[in-house]
Amino acid sequence: MDWMFEDFKTDLDGLNPKVREKALEIAKELVKKKDLPAKDALQEAITRAEEWFYDIEG
Repeated sequence: MDWMFEDFKTDLDGLNPKVREKALEIAKELVKKKDLPAKDALQEAITRAEEWFYDIEG
């Protein structure tokens, strides 16, 4: 897990591994490009990653 999001490990623990990986990827981009705080970026990223996962899984 990326060190930037270690404080939010419990938010990620219950996720499917694919969703967790995608959420971290999205969160890193949100922090970098939108300058969001890590907590806000992670919450948005989890939502986007879950939507992404359900789209590819059908």
